[in-house]
Amino acid sequence: MSAVNSPYRAIFTAPGSRTFSAAGLVGRMPLSMLGIGIVTMISQLTGRYGLAGALSAALALSAAAFGPRVSRLVDRYGQRRVLRPVAAVSVSSVAGLLIAVRTGAPDWVYFVCMLGAGITPSMGAMVRARWSAIHRGAPELLHTAYSLESVVDEIVFIVGPILSIGLCTVWFAEAGPLLAGVFLTAGVVWLTALRRTEPAPHPPGQTAGGSALLLPGMPVLAGVFVGTGAIFGAVDVITVAFADERGHKALSSLVLAAYALGSCLAGLVYGFLTPRGTTAGRFRVGMALMAVSMIPPLLVGNLWFLAGALFLSGLTIAPTMVTAMALVEQLVPRGRLTEGMTWTATGLTVGIAAGAALAGRVIDARGASAAFAVPMAAAVVAVAVAFLGNRRLRPAPEQEESQGGECRAHGEHREYGRNVRSDTGSVDEQGSREGVA
Repeated sequence: MSAVNSPYRAIFTAPGSRTFSAAGLVGRMPLSMLGIGIVTMISQLTGRYGLAGALSAALALSAAAFGPRVSRLVDRYGQRRVLRPVAAVSVSSVAGLLIAVRTGAPDWVYFVCMLGAGITPSMGAMVRARWSAIHRGAPELLHTAYSLESVVDEIVFIVGPILSIGLCTVWFAEAGPLLAGVFLTAGVVWLTALRRTEPAPHPPGQTAGGSALLLPGMPVLAGVFVGTGAIFGAVDVITVAFADERGHKALSSLVLAAYALGSCLAGLVYGFLTPRGTTAGRFRVGMALMAVSMIPPLLVGNLWFLAGALFLSGLTIAPTMVTAMALVEQLVPRGRLTEGMTWTATGLTVGIAAGAALAGRVIDARGASAAFAVPMAAAVVAVAVAFLGNRRLRPAPEQEESQGGECRAHGEHREYGRNVRSDTGSVDEQGSREGVA
């Protein structure tokens, strides 16, 4: 199939794109491996599930607190200068936890280690920032690139937990978190060695202002993602409890895999499509469909129907996430793009923790089936925030001007082949500038 007919082949025509995408996949594995690996390790070595859950929550809160700050530093000073020392702190903290657990250190040492481990950089945001720099001026290619990254996210969440839990239970208890640290080290070193595709930094003097969260529209988007994260966190916990109530707890992983598979397939297909209408409009539609997809799980009575319902629900996830990344690019000036993308991940993290906690309480009180009202309610709240904040979801002045240029360029180069040839030239120029710098 030629590049003209295959947008996925077209995006990889840019020099270095295959390599940094692969590096991003490796570096993203800890996202799904570390937390569940710590829970498995602590529960196996100490039998204290309460401590395991508390450490997992501490890790999530640390990531939510430090993630946007790390990404802000990346926007200012570049990926190579920031990611390597930050990853060193995170990996050292994980190593400290493994040693502390094995030697029987006090519990407070574990939480200190979690504080450092949560500084893990958002590798998904780093890779998406590279795609944005490469395919600037080619909106169709950027849409496909973001679709690909959503698929990669789902692959990570399908493979990571299975790998982490399996190693902890079959090999030795610390194997899951240990491998997560190895993946992070390898991914960061590999990605930051690829200087040609690294986005140019924007020093503080070029990016006046504080946090990207304070920009118009970003609080709305972050709020929507808190609600979205609550859907994901609640569904995970409820699915495990639902399977356990029916005596098939081990099958819960397959049901959740169906949820991720639906999103993965939808992301692949969505990358072939040409977006229609405004980005904010597509985002609202995606959120509305996600809310509607939470109705069938309220009605199911067995695991197989639940797997089918969650598969259908998963079909709404990746397209909505792809559109959200495009919306961030419109709302946030280029000098703060990595931080802006990280704020969406932070909203998801906070929401996942809240959704899981609330769903657990409802399960204890009324059972798993009744608890599906929690993700339904979270979806309704997320949709309400998206629609009520619609007027604030407008491009920043800098982005609005650049999008006008992109649209004009897109009108002149509609075919993928032409877009690739034109955009590859701009990549070569950027690579030369960065090489000189």
